[in-house]
Amino acid sequence: MAVAVESLARRYEALGPHLTERQRRLWLGAEARELGAGGAVVVASAVGVAADTVRRGRLELDDAQPPPVGRSRRSGGGRKRAEAHDPALVAALEALVDPDTRGDPRSPLRWTCKSLRTLAAALRAQGHQVSEFVVRRLLIEAGYSLQANSKTAEGGEHVDRDAQFGYLNERVKDHQAAGCPVISVDAKKKELVGEYKNAGREWQPGGQPEQVKVYDFIDKQLGKVTPYGVYDLAANTGWVSVGTDHDTAAFAAATIAHWWQEVGRAAYPDADRLLITADGGGSNGYRTRLWKTELADLATRTGLTITVCHLPPGTSKWNKIEHRLFSHISLNWRGRPLTSHDVIVQTIAATTTRNGLRVHAELDTAPYPTGVKIPDRDMKALTTTGVLARHDFHGEWNYTLHPAENQPRHAPEEKA
Repeated sequence: MAVAVESLARRYEALGPHLTERQRRLWLGAEARELGAGGAVVVASAVGVAADTVRRGRLELDDAQPPPVGRSRRSGGGRKRAEAHDPALVAALEALVDPDTRGDPRSPLRWTCKSLRTLAAALRAQGHQVSEFVVRRLLIEAGYSLQANSKTAEGGEHVDRDAQFGYLNERVKDHQAAGCPVISVDAKKKELVGEYKNAGREWQPGGQPEQVKVYDFIDKQLGKVTPYGVYDLAANTGWVSVGTDHDTAAFAAATIAHWWQEVGRAAYPDADRLLITADGGGSNGYRTRLWKTELADLATRTGLTITVCHLPPGTSKWNKIEHRLFSHISLNWRGRPLTSHDVIVQTIAATTTRNGLRVHAELDTAPYPTGVKIPDRDMKALTTTGVLARHDFHGEWNYTLHPAENQPRHAPEEKA
């Protein structure tokens, strides 16, 4: 017996690497059958595998319906993923890594580095059985990646930064509990249209990279485009208008209006309120008068009470739309020249994720001139008539636009 076992071990060492998983099981099962009672334990001990593997191979020898050729396991076989056993795992992890949790004193990771080890330990403390490897996989699938510090904030952080995140989160919960939409908005960086190099790589035939221009001189006919996005937090859907003119507050408000006309109104038929979360600068900046007047007009035309909560200074990259929509768009077109407006629109619209993200994209060729001035009297009129109401807490960041009284209300105009 000892000689036979040693011989089996030598044969397994020589042939095992050349066999598939199923072929190894069947061979070991056949050897165990030849040895009779207790053969599975002997074979398993000789080659260093689990006895259950040998027993399964012995049973598969008599299987009337073996797996298809090329498969080692039946369809659906193998260990189920951690999130299949623990449906609450993904939500618990996102709650830990969400940037907003840094402003929550109840967050277990407020004062710690969010490494894989720390995240896995925090999840296990909550009762989730998870390893660092699984945490890493879930983070990648959710669109997170390792990030270094970025020099974007000027000066020190605002003293009420954490308080503003807490205030914003309360407004989000209130609107979502009432069945009203909450959207995150922002403009993606301008993109050159034409045969220009785009960062990243994609699979191509060996030695046949796509040829692009050496210099990034702007094409006078195609120019640049600005994708402005609306991300619906509850529905996990995105709407992107690809503007060919200037990135202005009028363009931003028009994108929101088109989203409401085409998607939001049908998705939230009973809603009378809309919450917009945005960073503090750019076309939707809290100091931009045109942004407020355009939203006031939208509120009157739709009958919606529109509340805006801005992220505090220096935190624009924490905006939901950045890592739940824009990052996936960038991944989808990496390494691919944006040769035309149609290519840009279709590539954005084809962006999806495993978590169910869906995106609609359209080209907006309307003119949006710069330099539009809103006089003091117009801003004062918004306040005195009650159309613009600043909140008690940081009214410059948090304000509500009410529909103007005695004004006709209608849906946003369709684009020509």
